[in-house]
Amino acid sequence: MVLLMILSSKTILKKIEEEELTIVPFTKSHVQLASIDLRIGNHFMIIDESSTPFISLERPAIYNEVYQETIIIPPQGFVLGTTIEYINLPNDMTAFVEGRSSIGKLGLFIQNAGWVDPGFKGQITLVLYNANRAPIKLKAGRRVCQLVLALLDQKGTGYIGKYYEQEEVKESRIYLDEECENTNTMREKFKEFD
Repeated sequence: MVLLMILSSKTILKKIEEEELTIVPFTKSHVQLASIDLRIGNHFMIIDESSTPFISLERPAIYNEVYQETIIIPPQGFVLGTTIEYINLPNDMTAFVEGRSSIGKLGLFIQNAGWVDPGFKGQITLVLYNANRAPIKLKAGRRVCQLVLALLDQKGTGYIGKYYEQEEVKESRIYLDEECENTNTMREKFKEFD
């Protein structure tokens, strides 16, 4: 049986000190018992709902991009944000993002847009969702989520995907998935028979 080994505060601090794990800027007081708190930056992206009748997985979505110190997320509003911190995970470590419980209790749900793969480098794009009937005001620099780190049972090759070395918020790039390429290729083939 393989157990997931979550890193403790002592191990997190040791890995940072030995430069096996990079979190920049690093604030020692943000290290918790089994995680490290991350802060929201001032770059946000919001899907432009007026530009299209529907969102497709086969083509890029259109976003409105804003840089501001304060954002108001409307009721049932969805916004992409980013961490201030730049992360560099070694190839034998993975991570996931959890919203801080105190913020979740206000109805603001925060997670990252996917699992943080081993070898990932960059700022983490955050998915912010307001489950309330009232708007939520959020200021850049606020600790909003925690990064939980875990060791793999063996070292991998490391992440080199669509979001490698991302800076600031990155929109969904699902339209670059191989399924989309295969669908477009099949459409071209079937056009020959029309």
